[in-house]
Amino acid sequence: MTRGLDVEGLMHRLEQQLQAGKSLDGLYVISGDEPLLVTEALDGLRALAIQAGYAERTSLVMDARSDWAAVTGAMQNVSLFGDRRLVELKIPSGKPGKAGGDTLAGLAQQFARGTLSDTILTISLPRLDRATRSSKWATALQQTGVFIEAPTIGRQQLPAWIGQRLARQGQRLERESLEWMSDKVEGNLLAAHQEILKLGLLYPDGPITPEQVRQAVLNVARYDVFSLRDAMLSGDADRALRILAGLRAEGEGLPLVLWAVGDEIRLLARLADIQAQGDDLSGAMRQQRVFGPREQLLRQALRRLPARIWPVAVQHAHDVDRLIKGLKVSGRLDDPWEELARLILRVAAPRAA
Repeated sequence: MTRGLDVEGLMHRLEQQLQAGKSLDGLYVISGDEPLLVTEALDGLRALAIQAGYAERTSLVMDARSDWAAVTGAMQNVSLFGDRRLVELKIPSGKPGKAGGDTLAGLAQQFARGTLSDTILTISLPRLDRATRSSKWATALQQTGVFIEAPTIGRQQLPAWIGQRLARQGQRLERESLEWMSDKVEGNLLAAHQEILKLGLLYPDGPITPEQVRQAVLNVARYDVFSLRDAMLSGDADRALRILAGLRAEGEGLPLVLWAVGDEIRLLARLADIQAQGDDLSGAMRQQRVFGPREQLLRQALRRLPARIWPVAVQHAHDVDRLIKGLKVSGRLDDPWEELARLILRVAAPRAA
């Protein structure tokens, strides 16, 4: 399995494989939630397959309701001219269903036996959750093919990613400008890619000044309620308020935003109570289906803020809900968006006021 997809690195390795007289692998699976990175990998694999003589190409988009006999037919179809073929299979939902799962598992077995030597199959799908990854079909693909996981480029990784892409164009930005540009394109990697290409067209090789990048880069950031939640939990108050303002400007529904914030605060209140009683915090998180990065953020918030703040924050969330419904609440601002900002600051503050 290849993790943290570096498309250039992968293509370089496959080019060396061809130059050494070795054939390409028959099965490639690309999984990830960044369409840009998945598309770049598919484009690169397609170019190398054509170079290696896989001239015939078939592209299929499938889901659980599709007729998977079409995939079997595409794999078994024999070209009139004896050409080797490339079959590109896209599963946007990541859920092939029973018929699809059986078909994929069967194809993996055929590649393992070497009975599809004249065919390259690429499968692209979103990042797999734990249950799907352990399914029979996914296990078969991972064991047989080259399984590539494209990374998710979050806000923390974005400056370095932009810097690397600019370096390929022979350009560079100061750290402050990289951070500024990251704020403008956060959550929209394709737009970030387009802005990077634009800088390559506008300016020559070498350093780009802060003034130049500000003139060229549009504000194309896309925010979601989960980014807001994560910024609040990590204690990044500035970013949390910037995301909240972006959601408001984009017309996001306030009840949905409050749900994301309030639900997390109520969960933290329960966890803080469990922790104060000396009970098993890890077990409680498992019961709430909290894993991975989210678990780390919740633990970080529990360490950063005293237990007494959580009941107050829960009541604050209830007050914001009443404001949304048009009710007056003593001691609260009339604008529920502004009061929600105050609630977020209560949690995102480095320490309780």
